[in-house]
Amino acid sequence: MSHNSFGHLFRVTTWGESHGPAIGCVIDGCPSRIPLTEADIQPWLDQRKPGGSRFVTQRRESDTVRILSGTFDDGDGPVTTGTPISLMIDNEDARSKDYGEIARAYRPGHADYVYQAKYGVRDHRGGGRSSARETALRVAAGAVARLILGSDIAIRAGVVQIGPHRIPDDALDFDAVQDNPLFAASTEVVQPWSDYLDGIRKAGSSIGAVVALEVTGVPVGWGAPLYAKLDAELAAALMSINAAKGVEIGAGFASAELSGEDNADEMRLSPDGLPVFMSNKAGGILGGISTGQPITARVAFKPTSSILTPRRTITRDGTETELRTKGRHDPCVALRAVPVVEAMAACVLADAMMRHRGQMGG
Repeated sequence: MSHNSFGHLFRVTTWGESHGPAIGCVIDGCPSRIPLTEADIQPWLDQRKPGGSRFVTQRRESDTVRILSGTFDDGDGPVTTGTPISLMIDNEDARSKDYGEIARAYRPGHADYVYQAKYGVRDHRGGGRSSARETALRVAAGAVARLILGSDIAIRAGVVQIGPHRIPDDALDFDAVQDNPLFAASTEVVQPWSDYLDGIRKAGSSIGAVVALEVTGVPVGWGAPLYAKLDAELAAALMSINAAKGVEIGAGFASAELSGEDNADEMRLSPDGLPVFMSNKAGGILGGISTGQPITARVAFKPTSSILTPRRTITRDGTETELRTKGRHDPCVALRAVPVVEAMAACVLADAMMRHRGQMGG
């Protein structure tokens, strides 16, 4: 299977399946002499791992990461060597028997049919390679990317909409995200959203959601026109996350309702003579190049396709049937997608920073 890598100078390749013995990734292009241990990666993985609340899958995985290569302790602690960094996470709680019924029947809304049609074989256990289990490695790679970017760049994301329930734009609080099990960008919605999700969960159903992203500290100049646009690469990275069905940058689709006057981010000079934008409809990117403003994006996630309600489908031998998906699944996949959104943004930005310095110096 091809296309398991992303990035240019900072390049990530992931491997493994949901119910295989382990999953892992190889990070190539990381600069040397960056301090790196498992402790720099594990806190980010702990945010994404399953079983953290009643609102996510109850699969029990510690997601304990091991660094297999790419670091060396020269007396002052392990640092990156500039060679490929290999990371591995053991799968500890796979229950393949839960997926016996879908060995021949295609789950509606899943990738079962298209995998079978394309490759002629598929691992039905938990979705195999198409499982969101793979996103643990993206989070691990994102942790390394954050170290390259440095502490001046802050990457934050949070759930801003579940089903029809949405947090107003002027009420977003990314500081609240890590203090509630819903990763919600507001403390005010936690209880009503929890009650709503409890009803969805008890009914054996699922619901979609939207995750907002905000990145501050990115200087002006990253990205390039035409075929290396920063917003295009960010959108592609976010769309590659499992269950993502839409990405917008800045005002996004709402810009279609704006006039040219409303959409234009006017500029003035600060007292020290630097440009200051009066608004940020562009989401921090103009012409594919960062403006120095906060980079903002939103990602829409579809409802989990694995639900208890029987759905009509077909089998590999062409028989029409109904399928009720068993196993342990998230009633709302967007909750655990928050650290994945942050990680993909970190990887894209680390790559953009390295490419910018390679062309422009600095």
